[in-house]
Amino acid sequence: MQRIETQRQRAYFARLICAQFVVMLLGVLLAYPVAQMAGALSVITGALVALLPHAFFVQRLGIFRNTRRVSGAMDLFRAEAGKFGLTVALFALVFVVVPPSNPAFFFSAYVAIVLTHWLAPWLMPGKSHN
Repeated sequence: MQRIETQRQRAYFARLICAQFVVMLLGVLLAYPVAQMAGALSVITGALVALLPHAFFVQRLGIFRNTRRVSGAMDLFRAEAGKFGLTVALFALVFVVVPPSNPAFFFSAYVAIVLTHWLAPWLMPGKSHN
C-alpha cells in the first residue's frame, strides 16, 4: 500500500511541475508580444523565483528518491522553512543582481506559478473530482 501511495505522490509532483512549466511558457508567450525580450525575461525570472524553492521542497522531502524514509513533522517543517528562506533569498538576489525590467510581468508570473497548486485536485491521479 505504501508503494502505491509513493507512486501517486511522484505522479502528482511530476504533473504539478509540468503544469508550472506550461504556465511559465504561456506567460512568456503572452509577455513577448507586449514587451519583447525584457518582458519575457521578467516572466522567466518570476517563474524561477517560484519554481526553485518548490523544487528544493520536493527534493528535501525525498519524494523522488528510490528509498523512501518516513518523513515526520520536523522534516516537513524544515523543508518549508528552507523553501521560505530560499524564496526570500531569490527575491533579494533578483532585485539586486538582475532588476526586472517589467515588475508587473515578474510578479504575475510568480503568483501564477504559486497558484498552480490550486490545480492539485485535477492533477492527482486516480481520484474522482466531483
